[in-house]
Amino acid sequence: MREINHFNDFIKELRTVGFTIGGENGEGVFTLSDAFGESIAWHTEDPETDPWEWRIRVLDEYTDIAYGKLFFRKSGYITKEWYPYFLAVRRGKKELQEEYEEGNVTIMAKRIYDVLSEEKELPVHLLKQYGGFSGEDKSGFDKALTQLQMDFYISICGRARKRSRSGEEYGWSSTVFCLTENLFGEEVFRKAGKLSYEQAFKRIEKQIYLQNPQARSAKVNKFITG
Repeated sequence: MREINHFNDFIKELRTVGFTIGGENGEGVFTLSDAFGESIAWHTEDPETDPWEWRIRVLDEYTDIAYGKLFFRKSGYITKEWYPYFLAVRRGKKELQEEYEEGNVTIMAKRIYDVLSEEKELPVHLLKQYGGFSGEDKSGFDKALTQLQMDFYISICGRARKRSRSGEEYGWSSTVFCLTENLFGEEVFRKAGKLSYEQAFKRIEKQIYLQNPQARSAKVNKFITG
């Protein structure tokens, strides 16, 4: 990995590697954070050198990079080129209704998915409202959001601020979620459909070991499969 000193460096390296954990802890696999130069500093609010700001810039400026809770239930990035491989491993041809009936998906996750299936995309505050979630549901709601992202059923697709009755925006921006099908379109699903689980797994595994030949096999497996 080449040294990363600003946002454009990060995007170039991400496109080269294809995916990365979002933070500094590579979990024994790898992270582009290991290539950060001295100019990179977290939580400075500088959009060029603060990685915390980059997740917002990626969502605002690019349509071929996914960001969300993707690895170890933590943040990460995947380019559109590599998305079908993870999709083939994590989701394959599974449908959420079937997974729910088999007890692999929580009722809260199903409620979130059903709302997004109807509305296409929603910011978190409206997702809670339309889904009838209360403050007491916060823990289960957050876990369900993470589960759905890790299983590649939903994705972060932008951000939006709340609006007053008069239509004026106010407050902090809220994360917008959509179905995975609406993130990159059917193209990635067609590509994923042509891949077997084994083909996709081995392709990702090979790329990981190119970045870190000493990566721990158990962690690599968890990174890939979720």
